[in-house]
Amino acid sequence: METTRGDEPEPVLRGWRFWIRPVVIVLYSAVLLIGLPLLSIDLVRNKAKPHTLMCFVAGIFLVLTIPISLWTMIHHLIYFTQPELQKPIMRILWMVPIYAIDSWFAIKFPSVAIYLDTVRECYEAYVIYNFMAYIFNYLTQEYELAGTLGSKPQVRHLFPFWCLPAWPMGGIFIQRCQQGVLQYTLIRPVTTLIAFTCELGGVYHEGEFNIRYAWLWIMIINNLSQIWALYCLMMFYVAAKEELKPIKPVGKFICVKLVVFASFWQGVVIAVIVALINIDVKWGWDTKEQLANGLQDLLICFEMFFASIAHHFTFSYKPYVNVHHNVPWYRSIKNMFDVSDVRSDVTDQVMRVGDSVPWRLKNPKQFFKKKLCSKSSDSCESNNPNNSSSSTTSKQVNERSNLLQSSPYTSDDDGADMANVLGYGCGPYNRDDGGGGHVDTDTLTSDHD
Repeated sequence: METTRGDEPEPVLRGWRFWIRPVVIVLYSAVLLIGLPLLSIDLVRNKAKPHTLMCFVAGIFLVLTIPISLWTMIHHLIYFTQPELQKPIMRILWMVPIYAIDSWFAIKFPSVAIYLDTVRECYEAYVIYNFMAYIFNYLTQEYELAGTLGSKPQVRHLFPFWCLPAWPMGGIFIQRCQQGVLQYTLIRPVTTLIAFTCELGGVYHEGEFNIRYAWLWIMIINNLSQIWALYCLMMFYVAAKEELKPIKPVGKFICVKLVVFASFWQGVVIAVIVALINIDVKWGWDTKEQLANGLQDLLICFEMFFASIAHHFTFSYKPYVNVHHNVPWYRSIKNMFDVSDVRSDVTDQVMRVGDSVPWRLKNPKQFFKKKLCSKSSDSCESNNPNNSSSSTTSKQVNERSNLLQSSPYTSDDDGADMANVLGYGCGPYNRDDGGGGHVDTDTLTSDHD
């Protein structure tokens, strides 16, 4: 059925896309009718203690935040027309309700706040990865990315890493940026597991700046890893900012960076402030650690309200509106929660890092055996039954090394040769080859005569 506006027909949404919005509105209204009275009763019963008052205020911001985020996410599901772009967007949008709900429960139950907060912080790493995935997916749809970046002038490192050697433009540059983001995605869950273990062992002591306790060291590791991940995002934006203009990445990057980076540093500042004051148990907290966590979680609930508004406009569903598509609702939800792309990316990057490890680290026994044999070559040659095969292998390695050295695009960087072979190198690409990614031999000849 179609309605008409003037002479142009306007298709009407059918099926679940038609009824999903009113159903969500009704369900959320029912939750509010139950939740708000319970919060009010709890506030009166506890005579408005600071802890109870904080829980009530955080709850108000929570009920204001959730509908804004839900509205944005539901419309992305209704118009889930570009899964490769909208899947990472949906994961980023989930950050706001996850942060807000997690923080409210951490305020309400301060004894388990450390466990709730660490789950929230793990999702933070996942958000940074998905922002990188969103950018990469867009660029790979529109451009032959390695060739496009490989034809650009060299991008130098920014402050405060300007002393580092430049990453060759092209595939090596892409690979370094990906690895820089993925390392935080891997390190954060590991440090979270260590924090759990240390908390159970009584040596975590969150908020205490003491080298004898694990919190200080874990905070330093997480901070350095996070800074490097955001720096790699910034480097990639500097290299591809012209190609990224259509998706307006600056506002999106600011939304992600402020939520992730500001929440971390405000937690550190709050921990320092709380360490300087005397706590009163009448406030509703038993330790300074619980008070610091409560203040941090209250600020996050407050900030998520504004973050939900910012996400609604910066990660809008409107560019993906297409009422003619007909994807079942369960398939849209399945695509939203599908993490096979994450598994594939992590596996791919780990394999690349493994391929770049020198052979002496992969085969330490063979390496040290060769060192010992070099001191007594006669005895080794006489006692080695595989001498002929090892000589052949050595000859093959030398031939391969000479071949790579003769290549005009061989880089001193580890893995650069393999990246060039796989199409990620920094050599020029012929954009008129039909998208095959082959090297223009005429260009190579003219460039290196």
